[in-house]
Amino acid sequence: MLVVDDERAIADTLTKILSRSGFAAMAAYDAETALETALLVPPQMLISDVVLPGLSGIDLAIALREKIPDCKVLLFSGMAATAGLLAEANRAGHSFQLLSKPIHPSDLLAHVSTSLKAPAANSSSGNGK
Repeated sequence: MLVVDDERAIADTLTKILSRSGFAAMAAYDAETALETALLVPPQMLISDVVLPGLSGIDLAIALREKIPDCKVLLFSGMAATAGLLAEANRAGHSFQLLSKPIHPSDLLAHVSTSLKAPAANSSSGNGK
């Protein structure tokens, strides 16, 4: 799992929650670092805030899926304005799930479990990694 949020406390807290639940999780605090990390250690799932400095979480998800097509993506945001960005990505053929901030840890874990069981969107391989 790769967790990305420019608010370090959020990224670190979500990483701890995932780690305590048995997932290997890493934190990154901006999209550029997250992309570099993902290329070194390809994650099974990206969990990212939409609003990040520089590259947005949606742009990060698109770039990551180009490199790692089977990577699952969960995006989250506390801003209603991000729905427009998500709609734009959907029109471009990208399908991402958007969760609202704040999210309760048990809800996050439920979404993670459900996403990991689902086939990867925009992926032609069904290896179920």
